[in-house]
Amino acid sequence: MLQDKDRIFTNLYGLQPWQLAAARKRGNWDGTKDIIAKGRDWIVTEMKDSGLRGRGGAGFPTGMKWSFMPKATPEKPGDGRPSYLVVNADESEPGTCKDRDIIRNDPHTLVEGCLLAGVGLGAHAGYIYIRGEFVNEAKVLQAAIDEAYAAGLLGKNACGSGYDFDLYLHRGAGAYICGEETALLESLEGKKGQPRLKPPFPAACGLYGCPTTVNNVETIAVVPTILRRGAAWFAGFGRPKNSGTKIFCIQGHVNQPCNVEEAMSIPLKELIEKHAGGVRGGWDNLMAVIPGGSSTPCIPKSVCDTVLMDFDALRDAKSGLGTAAVIVMDKSTDIIYAIARLSQFYKHESCGQCTPCREGLGWVWRVMLRMVQGRATIEEIDTLEEVTREIEGHTICALADGAAWPVQGLIRHFRPEMEARIKAYKSGALRQAAE
Repeated sequence: MLQDKDRIFTNLYGLQPWQLAAARKRGNWDGTKDIIAKGRDWIVTEMKDSGLRGRGGAGFPTGMKWSFMPKATPEKPGDGRPSYLVVNADESEPGTCKDRDIIRNDPHTLVEGCLLAGVGLGAHAGYIYIRGEFVNEAKVLQAAIDEAYAAGLLGKNACGSGYDFDLYLHRGAGAYICGEETALLESLEGKKGQPRLKPPFPAACGLYGCPTTVNNVETIAVVPTILRRGAAWFAGFGRPKNSGTKIFCIQGHVNQPCNVEEAMSIPLKELIEKHAGGVRGGWDNLMAVIPGGSSTPCIPKSVCDTVLMDFDALRDAKSGLGTAAVIVMDKSTDIIYAIARLSQFYKHESCGQCTPCREGLGWVWRVMLRMVQGRATIEEIDTLEEVTREIEGHTICALADGAAWPVQGLIRHFRPEMEARIKAYKSGALRQAAE
């Protein structure tokens, strides 16, 4: 269990003021000038050594991602284009509610992280793209940015370091697809939020055609503490390649839903029982858990008993850590309907650019509705899985993958329930109940 002295987000629950004076008492903006003085190469090396992987869902190594940004040298002086940092604060994944708590209760962790990440990327400007529905959070974050400017922590000669860095807040309009990094860049440029083909990748041609790195709020917010305490400290939590601390969003059929910062690789059962008061009705009443936000496949109780909460353990369990949004479902859950509801969400949020997603997700949702009612044939279960395999991996972005995986997880672990419902409908039991 993570000790309080090792927590990065010390005001996650908003028990103290979020303003600059209180943030400084908690350790924000302490020695920032000295960290900047250590230079770009040192910062990137520390981030690599820390083992931090992106906290937005994909889990790509952060230090490696930063190293892709072009760097001017005497041999390669560069082409004169500026570099940009873009922070993804769109947080529209159902079940995920960590970034909004960072923004409204601890915004200076993010603002300082933007400055230090900007130095590590060689960027003199950063943009935070925040979800349109986060009205109050946007107000708090803009006020925190204004405080930082007024104190000389941002802008010209930031923190007295000689490094210039400007930070801008941009409000989105509430589209889930704009959480995909290239769709976010399109929206930021004033265009329709639709993913771009890759390559070119943003590090070569991103915002306004310039080198850009897009990172999640939590990823950037942990940067200052890692650089202060050292890469080895952060890497000391969790398993190799799954290091550090992580905010877990625990919700659903638990006695005490909560956000909690814990060490990576904590057992799922321990996480739920220690921090969320256990499953409603006891652990034996557990049916399934969606471990990483709605786009990750559900896992049944038999897997939940022993699985660790990290990228590799959940991948081996044929699911994923994603954003670490733990959705707990007890035995009262109609799991077929729950997954059908997610199918409706992804169908609704498709940008419509790719045919497998635009056409396929509507089909999946309609078939899932029939599965909920039992008005299907057992053979259609195989057809449904086959179609999700044709959708997965055949589109520009991963939205279609995230729509296919919950259905695949349902079929993998709860096929008997699907078959039983179809048989019950055929026998007339369900039809009589409906009438």
